[in-house]
Amino acid sequence: MKPGYKQTEVGVIPEDWEVISIGRLASFTSGYGINIASLGEESSDSPVPVYGGNGIAGYTTSALIRESTVVVGRVGQKCGEVYLTTGAAWITDNALYARVFFRKPDLRFLARAMKAAGLNNVKNRNDLPLVTQSILHSVRVPLPPTEAEQRAIADTLSDVDTLLGGLDRLIAKKRDLKQAAMQQLLSGQTRLPGFHGEWEVKTMSEVCWFQEGPGVRNTQFTASGVKLLNGTNIVRGVLNLDTTSRFISEKEAHGAYAHFLADEGDIVLASSGITIERLHEKVAFVSVRDLPFCMNTSTIRFKPSAGVLDPRFFFQFLASDGFKRPIGGQATGSAQLNFGPSHVAKVDISLPPVPEQTAIAAVLSDTDAELAVLEQRREKTRDLKQGMMQDLLTGRTRLV
Repeated sequence: MKPGYKQTEVGVIPEDWEVISIGRLASFTSGYGINIASLGEESSDSPVPVYGGNGIAGYTTSALIRESTVVVGRVGQKCGEVYLTTGAAWITDNALYARVFFRKPDLRFLARAMKAAGLNNVKNRNDLPLVTQSILHSVRVPLPPTEAEQRAIADTLSDVDTLLGGLDRLIAKKRDLKQAAMQQLLSGQTRLPGFHGEWEVKTMSEVCWFQEGPGVRNTQFTASGVKLLNGTNIVRGVLNLDTTSRFISEKEAHGAYAHFLADEGDIVLASSGITIERLHEKVAFVSVRDLPFCMNTSTIRFKPSAGVLDPRFFFQFLASDGFKRPIGGQATGSAQLNFGPSHVAKVDISLPPVPEQTAIAAVLSDTDAELAVLEQRREKTRDLKQGMMQDLLTGRTRLV
């Protein structure tokens, strides 16, 4: 332990910090019920946000509180989430809010300290997610001695949030631009310079081979051997089999299931347990570092026909509305899609000559590369923020 620090029930903190229960800082109470169906969008007619168990549920004209305060989801999917209101707000009976402060710390610091306390993991005696007043009041957090230090910590973390928000907006804008470009280029509405002529409409079966994975039974799973592909292994357009726990034996993989072993350059797609809106995130190329692995149920692999279909053009098509719409119109399932080769076979694809396919794919792939750089930067910034929160909220790093 470094000099000037002490061991406490919440960990090592500076000697001049204290550990204090939430109940000694403020009294939290439930809000009041409101007709959720009557709530509107944020506007001058409905300017007051309504906070419930899952955050802002809508907007209304009445205000339960007039000044900023800290709100905690009491029940609901986001039970234990902490929110900081900004001015007038209504709080429902599915949330708790600080009504009276006995010692008023910097509210932004308090909200972050409460988030770090892990209220999301609080459960009642029936093992159900529930944050009661007594539970919340007993939660203990570290507290710097001066509001100036609390404010400095909150300011620093707010700056990182601002940076993250800017990256999120930039990524969203870049995605919208890419979506618009896909719509124009993959349909032929916009032609790249130097390309002319008619496009052909083909069925998927005419331009590529595709195959659904077999239904490997749980009893066939082994602790090692050849990895099995699951839809969960495809994340935001990238194949990741590093954390898979599903294998089949080498004997079965290269015997009865040899026909389902993937090859470098295949394109794989999740076909079950997904939504049509996120289908573009569930398509990926197979690279040599991913091999060997075997297909499994609820996944489909594609082999574009050489000289007819550029693989990168086809990859972009599978992620586009041109594929989503016809698949969504056929697939079974309400909240989540379930489709197979019979559905894929009914999808048409508009194809320019291969050189134009290649040029279109290059334009869209460049945008994907730019998005990947931005997303990596965002992930690194998020990791940085997590480390900063750990250091700043425990006093490991002092700002004043």
